[in-house]
Amino acid sequence: GRLTVYLAKALAGAKIKMKIIERDEERCRLLSELLPEAMIIHGDGSDQQLLLEEGIRQTEAFASLTGFDEENIMLSLYAASQSKAKLITKVNKIAFENVINSLNLGSVIYPKMLTADIILQYVRAMQNSMGSNIETLYKIVADKAEALEFRVRETSPVVGIALENLRTKDNLLVACINRNGKFITPRGKDTIQVGDTVIIVTTHTGLNDLKDILK
Repeated sequence: GRLTVYLAKALAGAKIKMKIIERDEERCRLLSELLPEAMIIHGDGSDQQLLLEEGIRQTEAFASLTGFDEENIMLSLYAASQSKAKLITKVNKIAFENVINSLNLGSVIYPKMLTADIILQYVRAMQNSMGSNIETLYKIVADKAEALEFRVRETSPVVGIALENLRTKDNLLVACINRNGKFITPRGKDTIQVGDTVIIVTTHTGLNDLKDILK
């Protein structure tokens, strides 16, 4: 599907060797034209013998991206039984999230949740009025926490003050400061400056601006 094409194009830019197994012959021809850097294999991705012949036991990463949740889950479980590959499993339905998370499926990707996160990120950035826009937002720890990336465009109550003197909310961590490409692991004496990118990890939801980390 389209997700495979987008992923393969991204991997091609990183010069990563990849194989794509596709059961539709016409689709294989199209993929060969779109993705000349990838090896396109005409076959059934759920064929265990085919997977063995194509080196599943030696692969470093395995992504199950079919349109069927059950097939993706079984493929990832099989890959886990045959290799030490990093697993990526696409799941569309989230009704059995607790069960799915208990299985050895590696990184489970929920397209609907990713789309919701992007929309939420956009809405929060639009609502922002202090200039410290949300650049990125991720749900982590089974949606119990958020990791937010703020761009400090203007001065605010958190700028220029040592972190140890900021009265930040409980259950909140200033995880990283990116200053002109230099990554700083924040300590008490460090400060946030205009131009920085700051990553906040918190169980609080609804943070719209960097100043919202304060009590």
